[in-house]
Amino acid sequence: MSNPVFKEESFQSASQSFNAGLAGNSAQAGQAGWGAPAAGTHTATQPASDGPVSGWQKAMTINGTITASLVLLVLLLVSGSFGWSAASGPTIVSNEGVPTETYQFPPVAMLGIIVGFIAVIVAMRKPNLAKILGPVYAVAYGFAVGAISKGYETFYNGIVLQAVMATASVFFVMLVLYRTRIIKVTDKFRRAVIFATLGVMVLYLSSFVMSLFGASLPFLNGDNMMLSILFSVFVCGLAAMNLALDFDFIERATNAGMPKEYEWVGALGLVVTLVWLYLELLRLLSYLRQ
Repeated sequence: MSNPVFKEESFQSASQSFNAGLAGNSAQAGQAGWGAPAAGTHTATQPASDGPVSGWQKAMTINGTITASLVLLVLLLVSGSFGWSAASGPTIVSNEGVPTETYQFPPVAMLGIIVGFIAVIVAMRKPNLAKILGPVYAVAYGFAVGAISKGYETFYNGIVLQAVMATASVFFVMLVLYRTRIIKVTDKFRRAVIFATLGVMVLYLSSFVMSLFGASLPFLNGDNMMLSILFSVFVCGLAAMNLALDFDFIERATNAGMPKEYEWVGALGLVVTLVWLYLELLRLLSYLRQ
């Protein structure tokens, strides 16, 4: 699931560091005496200075973020193909004389989910490690996504291709809406999406804990199909709104001249959102197939 707080905290942290660096440079410039010297002060003992030196070597760019995103997506797809192959199925078994397809989720894929989740959490606190943790997430979580996709395809033929096309369509529609400023990411919009996303995360976590005791929420497992469809549509829309937050983060960070390493922060946030959107679309399409 996407974490908008991850993107916002990263931006605020880097902004503070950037502003602190500017303040230090300004103080250095003042001490060096860049202005014209006052009368009587231009002595031979006056210290010389080459002026302030910027602490930033290279700045974040849109093209660099796109490249990093493509790298993560390629790693995700390659790893996903291995996860697809590792999942056993479809296997035809006889259930009271009726042939039924079965599917088995590979246990190692659960490890991929855990590793991917940890990678995102650590990257949230250590943005300078995003260049390393981004590929770790793509490989680990990509394996699990491939296995999950195989399961859906086993029971709903062609659903994976539909979900991929729907994800790509939502991405381009949101990009156009953002670039044309039909959707404007204001502070109010940002807070609403963040709190709604955190609410869904808490709901999913609660559902997982309940499942350990044999309980479940009817609108999360399809017991109440109408509620399940409505909730899934809401979550897909929320994931799409998170794409707007990703675009906003990348644009603001680029305009602020953030360090080049933040290209991987933006790329990781974008890929996490796309994976979340894809999985939610798989769920929604499976409900509609029923």
